[in-house]
Amino acid sequence: MNPEKLLNELNEVQRQAVVHTEGPLMIIAGAGSGKTRVLTYRIAWLMLHNIDPFNILALTFTNKAAREMKERIAQVVGASEAKNLWMGTFHSIFARLLRVDGHLLGYPSNFTIYDTDDSEKLIAQIVKERNLDKDIYKPKKILNRISNLKNNLIIPQYYDRFPELFEYDEAAKIPEFKNVYSAYVERCFKAGAMDFDDILLKTNELLGTFPEILAKYQDRFRYILVDEYQDTNHSQYIIVKALANKFENICVVGDDAQSIYAFRGANIRNILSFQKDYPDCKIFKLEQNYRSTQNIVKAANSLIAKNRDQLKKEVWTANEPGEKITIYKALDEAEEAQYIAERIMEWHLSRQMDFSNFAILYRTNAQSRALEEVLRRKNIPYRIFGGTSFYQRKEVKDMLAYLRLAVNPNDEEALRRVINYPARGIGQTTLDKLTILADRYNTTLWSICENALLYSRDLGSAIAQKVSDFATMIKGFGVMAKKESAWDVAEHIFKTSGLLRALKEDSTEEGISRLGNVQELLNSIKAFNDKQLELEADNDISLDYFLQEIALLTSADQDDKTDPNRVSLMTLHLAKGLEFPVVFIPGMEEELFPSAMMMNSRADLEEERRLFYVGITRAKKKLYLTFTHMRTRYGRTADCEPSRFLEEIDDEYTELIVPGIRTTGPTFLGGVPNLDGLGISRPYKSNFISSKQTLPPNFPPGIRPLQPSETPAQKLNSPSEPPPQGEFTTDAHPGDRVYHQKFGYGKVLSVEGTGVNKKASVAFDQVGEKKLLLQYAKLIKVTS
Repeated sequence: MNPEKLLNELNEVQRQAVVHTEGPLMIIAGAGSGKTRVLTYRIAWLMLHNIDPFNILALTFTNKAAREMKERIAQVVGASEAKNLWMGTFHSIFARLLRVDGHLLGYPSNFTIYDTDDSEKLIAQIVKERNLDKDIYKPKKILNRISNLKNNLIIPQYYDRFPELFEYDEAAKIPEFKNVYSAYVERCFKAGAMDFDDILLKTNELLGTFPEILAKYQDRFRYILVDEYQDTNHSQYIIVKALANKFENICVVGDDAQSIYAFRGANIRNILSFQKDYPDCKIFKLEQNYRSTQNIVKAANSLIAKNRDQLKKEVWTANEPGEKITIYKALDEAEEAQYIAERIMEWHLSRQMDFSNFAILYRTNAQSRALEEVLRRKNIPYRIFGGTSFYQRKEVKDMLAYLRLAVNPNDEEALRRVINYPARGIGQTTLDKLTILADRYNTTLWSICENALLYSRDLGSAIAQKVSDFATMIKGFGVMAKKESAWDVAEHIFKTSGLLRALKEDSTEEGISRLGNVQELLNSIKAFNDKQLELEADNDISLDYFLQEIALLTSADQDDKTDPNRVSLMTLHLAKGLEFPVVFIPGMEEELFPSAMMMNSRADLEEERRLFYVGITRAKKKLYLTFTHMRTRYGRTADCEPSRFLEEIDDEYTELIVPGIRTTGPTFLGGVPNLDGLGISRPYKSNFISSKQTLPPNFPPGIRPLQPSETPAQKLNSPSEPPPQGEFTTDAHPGDRVYHQKFGYGKVLSVEGTGVNKKASVAFDQVGEKKLLLQYAKLIKVTS
């Protein structure tokens, strides 16, 4: 392609960023500003100007992003040349380096990459062996601490240099943490395994320990590009800075306003300090948003302006003004979910929009329960992102453990997982004996297994023979793995290991599903084989390479092959990089969003505000923000205060809906009239408060109520008496005049019971006597 033709598809600032190829460059890319196109075209521009793709390193945060960018580049420069780019995630690229040079650190080239489950099981094993309290030394908590330390390059040998670390451990009641950390590192090394954090840590160690290796990669990577630079951690920052030190042709792309992963170790200082690291760097700001309407863009700007720590920019759009952001106050999480589902059905039916155009983004996973219940009831198809990954299912992990052992028999966690699955008479007692022997002789568990007959006195001759037979089977798999394709090896292992037989014996629905999942894994291996051979005849189709590929998958990389026409439900953190025509963000309440855990410092609060900014800017056409008067959390119902973030959006971009109380009509045996079965959404217009009504308590200033025109139907259904103002009460006495949302006005006749079992008999004006649990009745006291 003609290089100039490439530039015709870009705006002026994008063009400048693409053609500025030499020296340090920072591209500040506002939400929806086309940063992926700029990054892609910049790489293509380099290649079209005779820069060898082998000298270009492009680092992304998901394999999916790298794959899509490489496909776009291939369309410009040709598939053959695009294949030569070093493009992928930090972990995939540096794992590739370590497989070449990791032997200098004592690792085999076929090292295993432990996932979180593997690591947590190993920690649990260490805690058990050291007789520590498993309720205090919780594997997840210990692993998180290890991860944070590794990302800050603090290894066990350096622990003694930081007295404050010991102070933290004492305060957290984990004084043995350092010893657990040391044992974890040692066991991983013996097993020829690295966890995700090790990939970065060991790359740092490799480049820092061997100057000739650093020099080799500095010469190779003469042009370095880093996507989502605001999400890099300290370890990634150090690696990139070292690699770019010789030529300084480094281009980073990011948006400080979208830095939301501090809990994973991301350091916003990396992007904020780029100019200090490279004083002569060039800066381009991509400020034109191509995604969202003017109202959404301006609302997001008004919010993020409240952050002090930021790189100033003014995002704008030439798109239509669009609808205002709707802010809706619900009574509780059930009504909130009902409102969201009804709006989805309204858009779906009135505008023929597919369900895939809608996303519900929440702060915590726990919020999905109420939403799922209503969506299921209304037959609205949905998908939850961040649920159990396909590769985390037990039967899939069992099969993968066999495949891992075929490549690396020292993989201790894989060995423990399948040594007695399917059952072969090697129980936990035997495994404990094997572990003791490995510790006694300072060797690996595998070494004991393959020499089990030498330890017949310790194990018993019958057990030693069983362990030896298992080891012989694994060695046979290993021989085959070195010669045959991943597909051939996997198929053979599935049949001969006993897995196929064990799964077929379970004829329950769950058993059939488990067998289907393993067959789907085999299908993916076959597809991997075919794809590799389709791309190039001599491509790597080994089991080792397949395992490398899936070990580095992130949740964003895993394709869901089921019906794509579904509403997307996910946390705001998972929504990063995605976009949807219509977005709902429920739970806009203090201590939920912003989280109660993130209100102790300005840095934390600003991160929460950036997270909200990310949520707002996922919406293309319409955004709904909802909050509740009360919400049940941790089994307790409590009043809610609207989120401060609602106040921070300029009110000219929002409209407020606060439903009134619907009047009670005739009472049917089936309860309230039901439109759900007809697939018709219930209009909420009759519930909007009028301009003459006062706003409910706890409502943020600066947000205007919506004032819809009243229809004849609304007048017909308007209540004869207006609903009272006031808080819900559980303190009722005989003679009190009260109001109930569904039953209207009534008089308390009697009260019985105490605490959560306290009940009131109420004679309602229109529906007669009802007995209500006061904790849940949500009565408003009118008189006493």
